[in-house]
Amino acid sequence: MPASAVRLRIEGRVQGVGFRWWTLGEARKLDLRGWVRNRRDGSVEVLAIGAPEALDALALACQSGPPGAAVRSVRREPADDDGAQGFEEKATL
Repeated sequence: MPASAVRLRIEGRVQGVGFRWWTLGEARKLDLRGWVRNRRDGSVEVLAIGAPEALDALALACQSGPPGAAVRSVRREPADDDGAQGFEEKATL
């Protein structure tokens, strides 16, 4: 079964609270590929690739995030598989 891909945009108090590191751990536990990065507008962006159930689980988990985060919204949209191997942190965009 081919992998699905989604892009998540998490807004709220999500920078400076370990959101990227937390996302790395969650995505790896769910066996997802892709990346996470901070955006200059204060949001966090995620590209996640994998089984649809795992993508749903990550999106749901991002609604709360790590302790210290105050998530206001999680926007989800379909994305293309960019060929990422593993799950990593990318530089701020």
